[in-house]
Amino acid sequence: MEEMEVPALFLCPVSLQLMRDPVTVCTGITYDRENIERWLFSCKNNKTCPVTRQSLSHTDLTPNHTLQRLIQAWCIHNAWLGLETFSSPKTTIDQTQIVKLLLEAKKFPEKQLNCLSRLQYIAFESESNKICLESAGAIDFLASTMMINSTVMSEAAIEVMFHLNPSESQLKNLMNNEGTQFVVSLLHVLKLGNCQSRGYTTLLLKSAFKVASPTQLNNVTAEVFVEIIRVLRDQISVEVSKAALKLLVELCSWGRNKIKAVECGGVIVLVELLLDVSERRACELMLIALEKLCGCAEGRAELVNHGAGVAVVAKKILRVSPVASDRGVKILTSICRHSATPRVLHEMLLLGAVSKLCLVLQVEGCFKAKERARETLKLHSLVWRNSTCIPAPLLASYP
Repeated sequence: MEEMEVPALFLCPVSLQLMRDPVTVCTGITYDRENIERWLFSCKNNKTCPVTRQSLSHTDLTPNHTLQRLIQAWCIHNAWLGLETFSSPKTTIDQTQIVKLLLEAKKFPEKQLNCLSRLQYIAFESESNKICLESAGAIDFLASTMMINSTVMSEAAIEVMFHLNPSESQLKNLMNNEGTQFVVSLLHVLKLGNCQSRGYTTLLLKSAFKVASPTQLNNVTAEVFVEIIRVLRDQISVEVSKAALKLLVELCSWGRNKIKAVECGGVIVLVELLLDVSERRACELMLIALEKLCGCAEGRAELVNHGAGVAVVAKKILRVSPVASDRGVKILTSICRHSATPRVLHEMLLLGAVSKLCLVLQVEGCFKAKERARETLKLHSLVWRNSTCIPAPLLASYP
């Protein structure tokens, strides 16, 4: 295509790209809507003008229709050079329109599904629309819609809520006002929803429990753990699995939750996932979660009774990361302190777990892991020290 000079007036001052939807901020500078919204809302640079660095008294964006017509005319005039024309800018919506839409849906329940579709379309249009939706009370409306015993309705509401990305304060209000029913609604979709909806729900559930009260965290039902563990087993996506693991770790720090998680099959699923995991952070999270579950007798019993339990933990030590090694050693130490039957000690020798503890003493770094390994080897030196299962070079480092 023949080279041509684009008028500077038509370029966004931030990206220096041709503006498709020019809008003006209160400082009088015109930007492309997508770029300025990313600056204001996504990059958390709100209340400043990118060019002048002046504080913005408000973040309203005024469409520059004159400049838009000039740009479109210029594109049409230069179309013979292969320049692609573009459609009219996306329409913005104000809070009054949103409020009217929500009131209509509340008044006529048969219109709620159509309302949810409309809200989703509005949310996808722009970041400023998302802000407008939140200000109009869309989050509360979506939460109340989720509580209707309809999987289709709940799935639609959860998808919109996920993309609105409610703030911590909004989620805290939901958990304070409708906590039990809100979690029940999320569990309903985790049980019956499609994979995509279950993924959105897992991410929302993680965010919701992040702002939950200690009482709510202590009183989590076994049903929550059943669904979290099922999400892990189904491996919906890497992002969703990591969210489920982080949620499991957070919940198992409270009350008797680790016992509930073990009874729902948490140890077994984590061991099976560790057998195949290759991604570093996922492996670390699995070992962190497993270490939490091994903080109770039930969890340790599940691990040592699993044919691959001790072996897979030992295998991950010194092969993934310092974090994974530290958690792996903590798991083995917990077993040796609290569940060290003759059978378990003998299996640790045969499976190479004792050799791995000796190897930890020889590598650089991992100070905490080395201290734990040394104490564990000392604890059972009468059983392990002279074993032929430990290679001679490693046996030399036995404390």
